[in-house]
Amino acid sequence: MRNLLWAGAAGYLLGSIPFGYLLYRARGGGDIRRTGSGNIGATNVLRAAGWLPAAATLVLDAGKGYAAVWLAACGSANAPDAVAAAILAVMAGHCFPLFLRFRGGKGVATGFGAFLGIAPAAALTASIVFALVAAVTGYVSLASILAAAAFPVLLLGMGSAPPVLLAAFSAAGLIVLRHRENIRRLRQGTELRLFGKKKPPDG
Repeated sequence: MRNLLWAGAAGYLLGSIPFGYLLYRARGGGDIRRTGSGNIGATNVLRAAGWLPAAATLVLDAGKGYAAVWLAACGSANAPDAVAAAILAVMAGHCFPLFLRFRGGKGVATGFGAFLGIAPAAALTASIVFALVAAVTGYVSLASILAAAAFPVLLLGMGSAPPVLLAAFSAAGLIVLRHRENIRRLRQGTELRLFGKKKPPDG
């Protein structure tokens, strides 16, 4: 129980560091949540501030996910329940950050970093799914949803420990839930592509 508590607490605090918000603000851009999609993640930072801040946001968001899992694994002798708690906590911190009154991002990069630390093959395969869908459709949101949905299935085929599998399915569900507005816009044909182009109307 002690391992679960400290892994969860450390993971949540790490996840709550809003790198996209801080980087955009450091450039004099104000509150990134008032710009574009209102998200603090790399895609919105890319549209609002360019490639360099977006790349830094992506790396740092993934890094805090990786760090949370690494700390939990080191402090608990790789106990699966502590690792699973760290995964869910760091993603919850990113999506509902303490420092931004619980208005955060969607958890994709942070989740990728967290699972990269314990299941690199599955995480990298899911990233390929992401890249292919994004390249073909131009929709980062759709790529994120499909990659998130594919990941726990990949992990299931690799025989991961039950707590980690539960965390993977829960993380995928959280990512899909955080994309509910994107799903609505995709269905309506009003979702922005990566560089701001809308889906052309049928006919």
